[in-house]
Amino acid sequence: MKKEYKQLKPYLILWSTQAFSALGSGMTGYALVLWLYLRSGSALKTALLSVCSYAPYIIMSIFAGALSDRWNKKRTMLFCDLIAAVSTMTVFVLIRTDSLEAWHLYFLNGISGLMNTVQQPASEVAATLLIPREYYQKTSGLRSFSQSLNSILTPILATALFSFAGMETVIAVDLLTFMAAFLTLWLFIEIPQEESPEDVREEKEKLLASAGKGLRWLGQNLLILKLILFLACINLVASIYNAALPAMLLSREKGGETVLGLVNTFVGIATLAGSILVTVVPKPKNRVRAICLALFVSMSTENFLLAFGNDTVVWCIGAVLGWIFVPYMNANMDVIFRSTIPGRMQGRVYACRNTLQFFSIPVGYMAGGWLVDRVFEPLMARKAEGMLTSLFGSGKGSGAAMLFGVCGVVGVLICLCFHVLLKRDSWSEAEG
Repeated sequence: MKKEYKQLKPYLILWSTQAFSALGSGMTGYALVLWLYLRSGSALKTALLSVCSYAPYIIMSIFAGALSDRWNKKRTMLFCDLIAAVSTMTVFVLIRTDSLEAWHLYFLNGISGLMNTVQQPASEVAATLLIPREYYQKTSGLRSFSQSLNSILTPILATALFSFAGMETVIAVDLLTFMAAFLTLWLFIEIPQEESPEDVREEKEKLLASAGKGLRWLGQNLLILKLILFLACINLVASIYNAALPAMLLSREKGGETVLGLVNTFVGIATLAGSILVTVVPKPKNRVRAICLALFVSMSTENFLLAFGNDTVVWCIGAVLGWIFVPYMNANMDVIFRSTIPGRMQGRVYACRNTLQFFSIPVGYMAGGWLVDRVFEPLMARKAEGMLTSLFGSGKGSGAAMLFGVCGVVGVLICLCFHVLLKRDSWSEAEG
């Protein structure tokens, strides 16, 4: 255990402080969703916050990965964190001067999303350089643990601070966590740099040619490409879910800010339990099959319980069933990616992954917000009684509930289709 800690110490310091900063950022993002929805009452306007954050992934990810492979990983991470913090400080100033408008948030979320686009492949490669290969699955469990713990704490802390101390206090906490992570990375973490004769030649390559290498690598490794496309389809359904969830839970008779926070807290509890599970269960014989099964359980439970349930207990049970196996899926995906993609190519391949896997997220948020506001809510408003109201209830929020039912059907069909597509594929440590 002592040897293991010594080998992982630099990564553990980086992981813990970055997770602490992510908690602060998550609190701000959550509180801004509450702030905007309570003022506008529009699922589409609220969903645009996430659209603006994810849009840079589509536009810039491939080029960001090529740049990340060329640039110093530590300096890249520090610069991107600093610009994102400046955006957060701008929101703070606008609130203090009572000048904050929705378009300010869209623009600043776009800036933060762009910085995350550049930082994410750099941080992935940095983790690979700091983690010995034999600890990939354990450290993936740690990342899932911190993400799930943040999922538990974010709605609790953000709702409490937002309700009792205001948006300014939430942002102040975010900036404090940023400072802790920034100073730790700057002063105490050394990230090793890999360099080979090929790396030197690639410094002289044109940016477009360098980025294209990531796409060509994926074209030659179809298992990785199919898994990325699988996650892209799942992300489409998941982002529609994320756009519709506040609209339903904040509008329902038995809902409200506290209920929304409670359901999100149970999402965090489920992923925390799943993260602990990842660290203790043996390696699956077939990691691809494990990924398919985990996503099938998620898609076939939560959406239907949200659609047909009408109280907090059922919604929380849905959150647990929908998220408990997600860390297990992520861990297996992470092992396949890190063990298959060459280290000097990871920045470019991860960036291509970001474009292909995450392009469906802003599409899903836009579609989810539009479908709630313009299709399902007006449809349910016209149905004073009948089969639809007996299934999904009545009043504001019932349209979002109906949309969850549609998402459940679509999610199950996606899992079944990719199960067939991936049926002949497998992945084990020996194969990797």
